[in-house]
Amino acid sequence: MKNHHNIVSPDIGKLQEVVIDFRTKIYIQPGADPKEAKTRYLLRRSNKIQ
Repeated sequence: MKNHHNIVSPDIGKLQEVVIDFRTKIYIQPGADPKEAKTRYLLRRSNKIQ
């Protein structure tokens, strides 16, 4: 018999939305710095593209 793993997704309603561009949004913990989150996201994206 297979083991079934339940994946628990975070409740987006409890997270803070940060708009990166017109089609990209990320969600962070409430109270976290949105500017820092956006900077970190863009830095990771630029490193992956290279």
